[in-house]
Amino acid sequence: MLLQNAFIGSLVADAVSMPVHWYYDTVAMDSDYGCITGYVKPRNPHPDSILWRSSFNLPSSRINILHHHAEFWGRRNVHYHQFLEAGENTLNLKLAIELYHHVISEGSYNVDTWLSRYIDLMQSPGWNNDTYIEEYHREFFMNLARGRKPRDCGINDHHIGGLSHVPALMAALEVLGIDDKATLKEHVMSHVSLTHRNRHTASCAVSLVNILCAVKTGCQVQESILEFADKHFCTGNLREWSSLPDRSVVGSRLTPACYLPHSLTASLYLAWQYSSDFSGGILANANVGGDNCHRGVVVGSILGAANGVSSEWLQGLHSMKQLERDDVSSPYRIKEIK
Repeated sequence: MLLQNAFIGSLVADAVSMPVHWYYDTVAMDSDYGCITGYVKPRNPHPDSILWRSSFNLPSSRINILHHHAEFWGRRNVHYHQFLEAGENTLNLKLAIELYHHVISEGSYNVDTWLSRYIDLMQSPGWNNDTYIEEYHREFFMNLARGRKPRDCGINDHHIGGLSHVPALMAALEVLGIDDKATLKEHVMSHVSLTHRNRHTASCAVSLVNILCAVKTGCQVQESILEFADKHFCTGNLREWSSLPDRSVVGSRLTPACYLPHSLTASLYLAWQYSSDFSGGILANANVGGDNCHRGVVVGSILGAANGVSSEWLQGLHSMKQLERDDVSSPYRIKEIK
């Protein structure tokens, strides 16, 4: 069940990148953390944090998604994930885990039951310990507070965070015996559009589904990327970039930022470059900085599906305890690299 490996790979890549998430000054990142080689606890200050110029005030006191983290909004140098532990996942991937459990426990994917679960989780104090909440969550709940129906609360958003749930949803459907590509695409598109109503996000989600399905059926990573994502780059560029340091590609020739479709190009380059090396790929992704957590969903899922995830990464991943305790993801589903 290779899509289980894709899901676990996305969780590992997110947790590895978490302490250096949204570092765009790589000199500062190296000074603060050195070269990332495993799970690390984040710490303040974060020199690239934008929380100092962020604010969020809902028009209804009945809805609260910031909880005790509200006091840190408007302050300088606050780390986005300051209260997370080493090996812990960020908000979007915590939601991905909940989605995975929800679909399996329900026996199907249902838009309305998931939206109800999502709304309840985000308003539960203590459920999430992430200080930063992305714009698409904030705008969803802003629209909800204005009286819109949950299905109508999504926004025109083209950040790569919109792909965060794709591996989790595909893995959950695989557990239920749903693995034909057409049905997977249909469910993924329905889910992504709940929060991200943008043609780039939709197109990139389809590309990721296509690549993961190809890898699942035995296609090589590089072959799959070139077949299903050729519009994002040409083979000539890949050959040229492959001889350069990672930061000379992602950070110079390709953006390290979060905007699709360019952030997908950077993600797929790293998956192509490290096609047979899960650890090398997710560490390279972390160390180029930028929106590495959400790029990591793409990189980690593709490389996890193709190569498996070694036990060293599973041991330090907080979410594995939850997955194993709930008996949803059994260890036999995780393919170890020999």
